[in-house]
Amino acid sequence: MMHERLPEGEARRMAPLVLAYVGDAVYELFVRGRLAPQARTPRRLHAECVRWVSAVGQERVWYALEGELSAEEADIARRGRNAKGVVPQNVEPATYRRSTALEALVGYLYVSGQEERLLELLDRAFARLQSQDEAETRG
Repeated sequence: MMHERLPEGEARRMAPLVLAYVGDAVYELFVRGRLAPQARTPRRLHAECVRWVSAVGQERVWYALEGELSAEEADIARRGRNAKGVVPQNVEPATYRRSTALEALVGYLYVSGQEERLLELLDRAFARLQSQDEAETRG
């Protein structure tokens, strides 16, 4: 991806909701890139994408990766979770906070140039969740 990498200290000082703003876009691009190779119609691709990028979908990803975070990553996520933002009416506040934690973490890793770590975390979380989904479908 094309962007100017910020030193980690500078990225850490960014407002958590700014990190979440960037993270939201980066996360959606990741999801679209991951789903696109699977032969789908644009309508099905969009529906599947929405399932992953909704607050509920992001909360699932958050739960799948939160145990793997370093102390610094967990701190960034905590700041994102605790940031004062407007919670949409159609989402539970706790769900929205956890999705914002994920977005802030993604934004931080992206702007600080830690894309390899970002992909490692998201790939692992997605693989875990897709395995769970497949097991539930079979079972």
